Amino acid sequence: MEIEIEITKKGKLKAILDDRNPETAKAFYKNLPVEGPAQLWYDEIYFPILLEHDYENSSPTSDKGDISYWPPGKAFCIFFGDSQPASDVNHIGRAVDGLEIMEQVDEGDWVVIKRL
Repeated sequence: MEIEIEITKKGKLKAILDDRNPETAKAFYKNLPVEGPAQLWYDEIYFPILLEHDYENSSPTSDKGDISYWPPGKAFCIFFGDSQPASDVNHIGRAVDGLEIMEQVDEGDWVVIKRL
């Protein structure tokens, strides 16, 4: 399952959803497209989405490029640097192209996520 994440007026990145949390990834993909204003937490961009899903195979850590769902905040997350999640997340995919544009994102930039 491939997705595109666009930061309006800044660029696009491509990601592939994987099987680390397959039920969460399927529910997320089924819910696309989603959009919202970027919020920043260190080297992470996140924003709330209309998806309610419990923890599946949660992780307290992340790697650069991880695409994740944060159940307590019902939020989509992109980790683009060395920072770690505030609390456990369900990793649902990885950025495969264009991750460098995340370093240009400002708080409030509009994010659009859709299927490819």
